[in-house]
Amino acid sequence: MKVWFNKINESRRSMVEVHGNEITIGRDPTNHVVLASPLVSRRHAVVRIHDGRLYLENVGLNSCIVGEEEILGGQTVAFDPGVKVRIWPYTLTFEAEKPPSVTRAELEVHLRGLLADLEMRIHKKLLERLDLMEFEKKAGSAADPEAILLLEHNIEDICRELDVFNKTNAQILEEMAGLVLRDLLINQLIMESDREQYFDLAALATNEFDVPAMLVPEREAELHGLLRFLRERLALQECRDSTEQVQRVEERFYEYFPLVRPHLHEELRKYIILRILKKDLKDTIFGFGPLQDLLRAPTVTEIMVVKSDQIYVERNGVIEKSGRRFISDKVTEAIIERIVAQVGRRIDKSQPLVDARLPDGSRVNAIIPPLAVRGPCLTIRKFPIQRWTMDELIEMGSITEAAAQFLRACVIDRKNILVSGGTGTGKTTMLNILSSFIPYKERIITIEDTTELRLHQEHVVTLEAKPPNVEGTGAYTIRDLVRNALRMRPDRIIVGECRGGEAVDMIQAMNTGHDGSMTTVHANSAEEVIERLEVLMLMGANLPVTAIHRQIASALDVIVHLSRLPGGRRAVTQIAEVTRYDPQLQRIVLTDIFNFRNGVSLQPTGYLPTFIDSLIEKDLLDIEFLYGTRGSGNGTATGRLEPRRPSR
Repeated sequence: MKVWFNKINESRRSMVEVHGNEITIGRDPTNHVVLASPLVSRRHAVVRIHDGRLYLENVGLNSCIVGEEEILGGQTVAFDPGVKVRIWPYTLTFEAEKPPSVTRAELEVHLRGLLADLEMRIHKKLLERLDLMEFEKKAGSAADPEAILLLEHNIEDICRELDVFNKTNAQILEEMAGLVLRDLLINQLIMESDREQYFDLAALATNEFDVPAMLVPEREAELHGLLRFLRERLALQECRDSTEQVQRVEERFYEYFPLVRPHLHEELRKYIILRILKKDLKDTIFGFGPLQDLLRAPTVTEIMVVKSDQIYVERNGVIEKSGRRFISDKVTEAIIERIVAQVGRRIDKSQPLVDARLPDGSRVNAIIPPLAVRGPCLTIRKFPIQRWTMDELIEMGSITEAAAQFLRACVIDRKNILVSGGTGTGKTTMLNILSSFIPYKERIITIEDTTELRLHQEHVVTLEAKPPNVEGTGAYTIRDLVRNALRMRPDRIIVGECRGGEAVDMIQAMNTGHDGSMTTVHANSAEEVIERLEVLMLMGANLPVTAIHRQIASALDVIVHLSRLPGGRRAVTQIAEVTRYDPQLQRIVLTDIFNFRNGVSLQPTGYLPTFIDSLIEKDLLDIEFLYGTRGSGNGTATGRLEPRRPSR
């Protein structure tokens, strides 16, 4: 059998032909396949052939990946010839009798790579013909149509010089045209979304140069006819919102693409490819380059630029390579500067690290050389394009109906709630949802490092911390804002996250008449929340640990813990009551009301919180909430878990 292998990110491959039913792999020269890297074990894996299938046994210390499955030391997995095996930093392929089928995701990455290579070649030619920096100022400030037409004419001329549309490229151009059609349909859906129900994420990445200036009416009519046909076949009108529409297009577009292929004649293919080349190059010159479409896509929750030619995204909790890339490190830095400049921040060699917030609430972290050794690095955690509701979390299996009813009752009854969890578990989203249950007549003050909370109520004061200026002065911290909020007559205070000495002031606020306040903390479990708060409060005040524990016990009522489960799903895994401080044990006693058991779902423990009588007396909860049935309390019978408005 022939075994092909190459280092990751290197195109040159080596081949070894092995006779027999057993193939050894490792860095030792005695192996059949020698992978010369200290990261590979001397004898890393053994592949055996039986009945036409391959069986890989990992005999090394480090794991390896077969297809999409990670195989740890001592484990064995069966796989078919043609499936990729990754032993870092190598990729191996075992020859199949017939060529291995290429997945649609792999083809998409390949096509985007070809497009990026072509755009890089065109960009180099443009630099020889035009002063793009001056061009950007001229066209970007005045939106000069003549300048835009000049740019598009040059792009067309360069494509002719490079012979892009040679008939030998017909098949690959057809596949590219299909990819462009899918992208056009997705962008069309996003831009048509109801702006009153969605945050202004689409507007953030909207570039007035998105649409080419040199449009041909006849070709545009053909193009929009194909898009209408695809919309009908995909039955997009049945979807609830634009997010679901985009998901359906991403998942099922290629089921109907064969019906469109016959209509992609040579002239239309050429027009579609030129259209995307013009758009992408104008995005690079005036907009956010390859990030432009990713910022708009509602199914993308995180964008991670590792280096110029490696852009990863997170979809449905899974990180995958986007296939998009920047033209160069200089272009990457220029676009990072463009992004942070929109929110009044700067990044350069004297200040190579920046945290910023985009207008829609998305968090941005950028770091460039000399701190980032391999090149500019950018991380954007996108703000959810749609306001989540508790009912949607129930539908997704992130929380049970019983637990949702209980939390709703706790918010209305002004219990102090702390949401805990690791990074990216959805703490801010949960805080947003819980805050939606606060009665509309109450005065709420929110305090955050960067504004992410979007409350439904009208009487909301939003405060945001301010970093120091260039001289290192003028900073206002979360702690300063919490102290100031106490003088603003709040009914409730909501702190986006406690990560320092502000924990002291937040706990004090909960203890001094601001019942119903909420915050979040990074922690691995509800039990660890107490230890975490202890450390944070010691950062803010030199107090005895006993006094800190007593303050926490009297301030907090409920801890809601979220976790990220295997597969990327986020869920509530623990809801506990802060029962009391035990002076004999010298610790705070927590009691689980709900916890995640058997790896299945959140289940009630049978424990009734000490304040259950208050919830029942106020008709906020029925005792049957533990069994997941809707109670007879005001606002919950047979209806959805929506924010409760007090009777007038």
